[in-house]
Amino acid sequence: MITYKTSGVDIKAGDEFVRRIKKKSPVIGGFGGLFPINPKRWKMPVLVASTDGVGTKLLIAEMMNRHDTIGIDLVAMVVNDIAVCGAKPLFFLDYYATGKLHLGRACEIMDGILEGCRQAGCVLLGGETAELPGMYAKGIYDLAGFGVGIVEQKKAVDGSTIRKGDVFIGVESSGLHSNGYSLACRVLLEKAKLPLKKVHPRLREKPGETLLRPTIIYSPLIEALMRHTTIKGMAHITGGGIPGNLCRVLPKNINAVIDKTGWHRHPIFAMIQETGPVPEDEMFRTFNMGVGIIIAVEPGDARGVHRICRRFNLHSYDIGEAVAGNGTIQFKG
Repeated sequence: MITYKTSGVDIKAGDEFVRRIKKKSPVIGGFGGLFPINPKRWKMPVLVASTDGVGTKLLIAEMMNRHDTIGIDLVAMVVNDIAVCGAKPLFFLDYYATGKLHLGRACEIMDGILEGCRQAGCVLLGGETAELPGMYAKGIYDLAGFGVGIVEQKKAVDGSTIRKGDVFIGVESSGLHSNGYSLACRVLLEKAKLPLKKVHPRLREKPGETLLRPTIIYSPLIEALMRHTTIKGMAHITGGGIPGNLCRVLPKNINAVIDKTGWHRHPIFAMIQETGPVPEDEMFRTFNMGVGIIIAVEPGDARGVHRICRRFNLHSYDIGEAVAGNGTIQFKG
């Protein structure tokens, strides 16, 4: 007799996983997630949506057999994109696909997603768990996330008001965040054979811990900045690095001149560059290089931005300025 279970899909395990999630996030359970919006609070609300995944960083989680932080990365990659538009994240949905559902691992992942939502101040509204035997090798899984935020139309941040003389402020990243791991793994693991679970003197911790450190969720910081100062533009520095992301918010007649010596970088970046060796241009096109978000403000507002960043225990740096140009990035230093 052939059943769904003998074909590789365990419905009972899936049901048990949903039951455990519902205990931690009671809004989950219907065919669609319902999220109320108070009409009295908003005049001209605009919804902001984003979707993303974690990518090759999942392989590091597998190698380290640690899955409790990868969900934070998933939430961060989505809500940071929402927040740099000036929007408050409202809710998040996840998609978890694997060859065979492992309840313990799945619950670890879900705990990370819930923690990410807590940090972002949004609700885990729903999701999908798929067992796909034959699609994924044993122990392998993939994650994707989708989120929605809201902002008053007049308060949306798109960079259009950036002018010559404005300052670009870089806010620190925690490391690689969730981008460039295919290159990092090629250099550090395949070429250098770097042991992930042995403390490295340069990193002062296990490389696996460095590579698994979660992406910083910047939405609480951005909400505070939006309340206290005028933000003219923001960029989430993900795949494509500073060149591929900051240009997305520059007006067509403005260039950003970025001083590459203007901030502190985690040693993991130098290790990758030197071990490759990887050309510096390639490093800047692939990694965030120590800057998680970039904020554009008038010079007189920079001090207030730094003060609020310190309140959130985040280092921030004046890393560049806006000059007349054609919407591109120029590096110096």
